[in-house]
Amino acid sequence: MIKAIFFDFDGVIVESIDIKTKAFAKLFEQEGEWVVENIIDYHLKNSGVSRYEKFRYIYKEILKRRLNDNEFQELCNRFADLVTDGVIAAPYVKGAKEFLDNFALRYECFVISATPQKELEDIIGKRSIKHFFKAIYGAPKKKSDAVKYTLTKEGIEPIHALYIGDALSDYEAAKDNSVNFIARINNNESLFANMDCLKIKDLTNLIEIAETFF
Repeated sequence: MIKAIFFDFDGVIVESIDIKTKAFAKLFEQEGEWVVENIIDYHLKNSGVSRYEKFRYIYKEILKRRLNDNEFQELCNRFADLVTDGVIAAPYVKGAKEFLDNFALRYECFVISATPQKELEDIIGKRSIKHFFKAIYGAPKKKSDAVKYTLTKEGIEPIHALYIGDALSDYEAAKDNSVNFIARINNNESLFANMDCLKIKDLTNLIEIAETFF
């Protein structure tokens, strides 16, 4: 029996992956096309990693430059400016809003995202869906730690929990905590090609699909 469902946010509840991809391209456009292509490739392969980690990796491994604290904070601020309004206005993943409307009171629902905590709460609040979730976890909290904390705090056995994500960090957070995992597939097929998990294109008929675990 399902008692708790963990949702990633971008690409699982709302169709916002492209918004953030374009933001990375915009931030580094002055570095040239080849660099931007490498940054986007890294970003897409690590879609569930926080922008904090991505910025540090980009400077160290791609740009080969030191990233000082002022530059880091400016990047974070500019990124938030580029994406926040777009994510607030982004369409829902097919079936996501219908599921929340019909089933959020039946299950304990949680959001676990790499988006910074305050920004995530603001976006969810402005989309008027905060009441659907018992708790919301964003960066810098690690996804695996958020799942572990929630299971312990709420007294939920892993077998009664389900995690829906579209990134390897989601898969790893579920597996680290022995939680059942479903991958939302949308131009990320290669990430899950060799993963032993259920794969869905959207959240239509989510409950019927999820019940096959139990």
